[in-house]
Amino acid sequence: MTTPLFLLRCIQLGLSIADLDLLSIGLINDMYAESRNDSCSYAVLGTQEDMDRF
Repeated sequence: MTTPLFLLRCIQLGLSIADLDLLSIGLINDMYAESRNDSCSYAVLGTQEDMDRF
């Protein structure tokens, strides 16, 4: 990942320069990946019972 692409991701997430002092590059990448999943709809959602069996 290049520096301009990283900064673009930060802007897309709404992060400020001050926020970058508190977050790692990996955490920001994870936040970006998860933000892309927000609009996904899943056919089946797991319940607590499913997690207990897991």
